[in-house]
Amino acid sequence: MTVWALIAAKSPGQGKTRLAAVLSPRERGALVEAMLRHVVGVAQGVADRTLLTGLRRGGWDTIEDPGGGLNPALMHALRTIAAVNPPDRLVVLAADLPRLAPEDMVRLASIPGATVGIAPDRHGTGTNALSLPLPHAAAFAFHYGAGSAARHRAEADRLRLNAVTITSPGLAKDIDEPSDLADAGRLFSPSA
Repeated sequence: MTVWALIAAKSPGQGKTRLAAVLSPRERGALVEAMLRHVVGVAQGVADRTLLTGLRRGGWDTIEDPGGGLNPALMHALRTIAAVNPPDRLVVLAADLPRLAPEDMVRLASIPGATVGIAPDRHGTGTNALSLPLPHAAAFAFHYGAGSAARHRAEADRLRLNAVTITSPGLAKDIDEPSDLADAGRLFSPSA
């Protein structure tokens, strides 16, 4: 079984604007880069191939972002991947998961058959990772934003695919608010 990882990465300087009250632009950039490197490293340790959305950087394979936001970028990437010799499973990861562990990636990669894996955020409403079976989920429509976990489950239902929820601290703890920064402590420390 082949497994690819797709990481939703924003262009440098565009991430974590909700942290502007506590981190300078330089610190936010350093945080985003540290988390991205961590997520890419974990994915590369498990996946047969790892790709990023957005601008080419760091020598990583990238699928161009057509513009219009996260959902169009991911749908474009999925269609591109599914069009030519697709993997058996595509794991889609947020780039801001500082506690992501190899065992989290293994769980997402090893979901059986025509089943979509959904890893919700710490609140249980957002989505931090998806595991999509291909070609069954080649027409999957992404619904990131408020309430995305339920909307991704409905999308699996629309495609007549099973859906399972995958929970772990490494998958649940993304960095959105200043109170979340403690979870990134081992990767990043703001300047004094």
